[in-house]
Amino acid sequence: MEQHAAPIADWRKLVRLIMDTKPPKGQLAVALSLNLITTLSGLVIPLLTKSIVDNFSISNLSAWQIVLIAAAFLMQAAASGFSMYLLSRIGQQVVSNLRNRLWKKLLRLPVSYYDEHETGDTISRMTNDTGILKGLITEHTASFFTGLISIIGALIMLFVLDWQMTLLMLIAIPLAAAVLVPLGQRMYTISKGLQAETAEFTSVLNRVLSEIRLVKSSNAESREYDNGRSGILKLLGYGIREGVIQAWVAPVMSFVMMLMFVVIIGYGGLRVSSGALTAGALVAFLLYLFQIVLPVTQITQFFTQFQKAKGATERIIEMLDEEEEPLEGRLLEAADEPIVLDRVSFAYRSGEQVLQDVSFTVQPGKVTAIVGPSGSGKTTLFSLLERYYRPTGGAITLGGIPIEEYSLHSWRSLIGYVSQESPLVSGTIRENMCYGLDREVTVGELDRAARMAYADEFIMELPGGYETEVGERGVKLSGGQRQRIAIARALLRDPQMLMLDEATSSLDSKSEIVVQQALQNLMQGRTTLVIAHRLSTVIDADQIIFVEKGQVTGIGTHDELFEKHALYREFASRQLRFQEQPH
Repeated sequence: MEQHAAPIADWRKLVRLIMDTKPPKGQLAVALSLNLITTLSGLVIPLLTKSIVDNFSISNLSAWQIVLIAAAFLMQAAASGFSMYLLSRIGQQVVSNLRNRLWKKLLRLPVSYYDEHETGDTISRMTNDTGILKGLITEHTASFFTGLISIIGALIMLFVLDWQMTLLMLIAIPLAAAVLVPLGQRMYTISKGLQAETAEFTSVLNRVLSEIRLVKSSNAESREYDNGRSGILKLLGYGIREGVIQAWVAPVMSFVMMLMFVVIIGYGGLRVSSGALTAGALVAFLLYLFQIVLPVTQITQFFTQFQKAKGATERIIEMLDEEEEPLEGRLLEAADEPIVLDRVSFAYRSGEQVLQDVSFTVQPGKVTAIVGPSGSGKTTLFSLLERYYRPTGGAITLGGIPIEEYSLHSWRSLIGYVSQESPLVSGTIRENMCYGLDREVTVGELDRAARMAYADEFIMELPGGYETEVGERGVKLSGGQRQRIAIARALLRDPQMLMLDEATSSLDSKSEIVVQQALQNLMQGRTTLVIAHRLSTVIDADQIIFVEKGQVTGIGTHDELFEKHALYREFASRQLRFQEQPH
């Protein structure tokens, strides 16, 4: 029972996936109607041939018979061609809508999804898996429908002509199925492995090419070549095994068909000689048989491709069924009330506890600095406040309301985030400064933000100014320049709350001074949370939160913690000694 249920379930999954893309039903109805016309036209031709053969003589050959045959051929060709075009067009629309749905899904998936799935694997689902479905729908499904209608019509006519020979012919079906069904199951297993290996290989490509500078500076070309070559050889192995299956399918089908023709011609010849069947009926029978052979081959190819598409369907549905970020919620217009973290705990799905019973209050318009050793959970706190993750314990509230109750869009629109990586997208400086804004930004606004971020000077020195291309991930700019662009972007957002994640830690001393001045401009009048290793960044903060191993061990001003908190005192003293050293 389970073996029978699985193919039905696979069909249902595929049909559900296709129907969810809302294919154009009107075009589909026209295409199927044309298929019906194609089949009916094709069914007329053998009957006309039968009449000609049974009454053949030059004197009996009329012009209308020739015209009818020619008209039937032309109608069949025209209807078949247009229906194939429509079905292919529908298939392309289905795949386009599916990719559009997947793209929207990818943008709505939480950060936790990307923590657990490699980027290459995700890209593979978006491109390779949908490509497999595209091949099934556009190249094989159209042939499947036309072939199915043709086979049904031809079989009806065969039973009408001679039911005994038709039954004899049908013996070939279980013979072919005995070979093709196991081959199809094997193809499914191979195809699933091939898709998984393709995703793995895509991940290797994405990882290596996105960090090509690290690869070259580490002399890791040989190692990465070996990794890539290993993936290529595994793909070769799967491709060869797939080829073996396909090499079996064609000869088996050819053998079955030839055997069927030999039997039908031999048995049909005996029935003609006995007078049970006319010569014209035998010719018509063979013509109808030809109308079955080609579609059967096409349907066999369809089922082979379907086995490959089953794995892709499962992977796509698995992604589509992933839980999205909740978009609905209260509209938040102002973040002018205290943000309270009450006994907040957090652990990743792996079970690793990162934060435990963290409690403190962020006052509006004040600067709160979060300090502590590396790995203590500081950046995770920011991730919780950005709502990349939800706490596994406790609550974060704004004005007494859990932040999860506010809509994500309105919550994040009030936050300006500047990290030490200062990520930029491929494009111009203007596009990066305006990234994420849903309004037109004037040149005056750009100039003001660039000036406050101390970015205007270097921007104006660039040959293209604001239209200068920054390269992939901003590689054409220095670290300090990228950081100032990120600050200018935050200024254009005009956020009510700032989160600065070690925004100066990766800069040289000269760049740090400039960026620090830009940050002071950015922090004016805003609720600010700062993660920093450098004392100069946090010494003037209104309150400092000291975090160790996921727990808050001290809260106060610099002077208070320096006096009462031994580890903070050690941290501050080390920083002061470093600053006093001659450079």
